[in-house]
Amino acid sequence: MPRTSRMVIPDEKAAYHVISRTALDGLPFDDVDKDKFVKILKRFSLVYFADILGFCMMSNHFHLLVRMYPGEGFSDDDIKLRYKAFHGDDTGFPMTEEGVQYFREKWSSLSKLMQEIKQTFSRHYNKRHSRRGTLWGERFKSVIVQDGESLINCLAYIDLNPVRAKIVQKPENYRWSSLGYHTQTDNKDNFLSTDFGLVEFGNSDEKERFRRYRRYLYEKGAIKCSDGKNTHVISEKVLEKERANNFEISKTNRFLNKTRYFTDSGIIGSKEFVSENYHRFKHMFECKHEKKPKPVKGFSGLYSLKRLSVSSA
Repeated sequence: MPRTSRMVIPDEKAAYHVISRTALDGLPFDDVDKDKFVKILKRFSLVYFADILGFCMMSNHFHLLVRMYPGEGFSDDDIKLRYKAFHGDDTGFPMTEEGVQYFREKWSSLSKLMQEIKQTFSRHYNKRHSRRGTLWGERFKSVIVQDGESLINCLAYIDLNPVRAKIVQKPENYRWSSLGYHTQTDNKDNFLSTDFGLVEFGNSDEKERFRRYRRYLYEKGAIKCSDGKNTHVISEKVLEKERANNFEISKTNRFLNKTRYFTDSGIIGSKEFVSENYHRFKHMFECKHEKKPKPVKGFSGLYSLKRLSVSSA
């Protein structure tokens, strides 16, 4: 059976939620492996035309929220500088029209970025654990995510992974996640984007965006999970303590944490955004009938479309 084509918006900046799981049983990635993954992610973020909005490296899979940019927005000199920053010098850079165009196309590709991250980590893991063979499962899964409310909901879902897994009580206590990295390293090397999806809401102060994102995350994380398996992601006790110490209290509507929409959807965002991109990728949806965006319960103004056959991570 042929592989399902991946939905990628060409020649435009676009955000994607990427998920990839190991083919190994159990929880094979330890602390050293997770540290290495973050270093690899940081290294490739220096060269690719990408903003790392969020990530979470768990013991058997990872999540990544990344915004990719088209290469046409970057000059020849910028491409050469990125090559030098990545390799340490530019002596091997083919400064020809063909060479520049090669890197311009490569560094704007989500697939190439994920290929390099996963292959580099595989070499590390196999060498460290004295093994050979496949490390990752199927192809990585990617979901197109609209900026704004859709993006911040997706980012919160990613940062709450270790809390849902009952590894930590507070999401920033898990250091192999974007919130943990922000909190524990003060976003060292400006590795992560600091818009948190909040730039769309008109706030331009970085510290205020971070405070507002934490408040958003805690308020939304203290609701009952949609699968019914957990009572609350973040306990009321932890939430109240955070409110007392850090948050300006404003009553928000409780919503159901429909996590599957951020992993199983093909497109997620406003009704107009989903409809527009559905028609762009209509040939990739294995359905004879016209599909219509479906509202995501608990998220005002958020719609989703799911493909019948979606490539897994």
